Amino acid sequence: MKPHRIRMAHNLVVHYGLHRRMQVNRPFPAAADDIALFHADDYVRFLANVSPQILSENSHSHYRQLKRFNVGEDCPVFDGLFDFCRASAGGSIGAAVRLNRSDADIAINWAGGLHHAKKAEASGFCYVNDIVLGILELLKVHRRVLYIDIDVHHGDGVEEAFYTTDRVMTVSFHKFGDFFPGTGHIKDIGMGPGMNYSLNVPLNDGLDDQTFRGLFRPIIQKVMDVYQPDAVVLQCGADSLTGDRLGCFNLTVKGHADCLRFLRSFNVPLMVLGGGGYTVRNVARCWCYETAVAVGIEPDPKLPYNEYYEYFGPDYTLHVEPSNMENLNTSRDLEKIRITLLEQLARLPHAPSVAFQTTPSTTEAPEDVEEEDMDIRPKCRIWNGEDFDDSDHDDEMTSSKTSDLTAQTR
Repeated sequence: MKPHRIRMAHNLVVHYGLHRRMQVNRPFPAAADDIALFHADDYVRFLANVSPQILSENSHSHYRQLKRFNVGEDCPVFDGLFDFCRASAGGSIGAAVRLNRSDADIAINWAGGLHHAKKAEASGFCYVNDIVLGILELLKVHRRVLYIDIDVHHGDGVEEAFYTTDRVMTVSFHKFGDFFPGTGHIKDIGMGPGMNYSLNVPLNDGLDDQTFRGLFRPIIQKVMDVYQPDAVVLQCGADSLTGDRLGCFNLTVKGHADCLRFLRSFNVPLMVLGGGGYTVRNVARCWCYETAVAVGIEPDPKLPYNEYYEYFGPDYTLHVEPSNMENLNTSRDLEKIRITLLEQLARLPHAPSVAFQTTPSTTEAPEDVEEEDMDIRPKCRIWNGEDFDDSDHDDEMTSSKTSDLTAQTR
């Protein structure tokens, strides 16, 4: 999960010239107050203040807090931890701002997609849930937001955040069974006003392109028909690719990117985020190719020479071949999953009504970056957003405290 993955992906994007087909923006790092729109105040204060130096004091209270906030094992303390969280969250909030202002049709933040973080708990290499913060920003303008997760791990943090509202539908395709985080059963469908607005697609090892496409497209088509979202957020965790160090699926880069290609065809505002991915060269390949899909071009399979060229040997190509691992997803199991989920969707009313009295003002948009400055890392600038209610899964968990926004759940 080190930022080196993002650096390599960025480098390929630039050497393919894809940045010339996009507007490149430098988002403001999220402030502590922005992060606290979802996360608990004491958790945010802990992240802002903790450091290896502080922990070296061996204070009992420090270690008690580490245990309380689940920091230390999968989520270690490192220098610059909070700056990393601010950058990732600021990117997703900034992407949402662009979509809210209709400044972009598709907004990409490959440094985002950290879907395991909970309100007061780090989990699975994720400290701050930039996805939830980005969706909360989208909800200022959009009545319904669809979240889709194709990481090999279940998108538990995002599902939990919106489990009781119909304003956000979550759909997660993931490995299920004896596998982190152990959640995402097909029977987990939401509660209260959010009943049936959480969809889980539990899968087995060896998932290949053809199998995935045959499941993803009909389910998402039905979701789009019934839910009619005003905006879509796609988490593109690359640990579902073949050969991932932690994953167990067998998707190629093209099979993974087919999800983005399909969603692009609906012409709905789309936020594209990163996520997991632990074979670094394949993460960079995947997110570069998906950037190309987003801008509507098919890049040369032969990689251009770049600063990380040696990582991609011996073939130096953009794509990876699937392995010969067995696909444990049987036709019978897949058909049962498909029927169960389509029946769940059939129980939904078409497009739940959400009334806005007025459209709230959006936050200041990120600044544009000139092409020659793409690799310059500027000093931090602070973005300040409006407050949301800090409630625990109530029926109006995404409503603003301000009088601008009067969204109501069904």
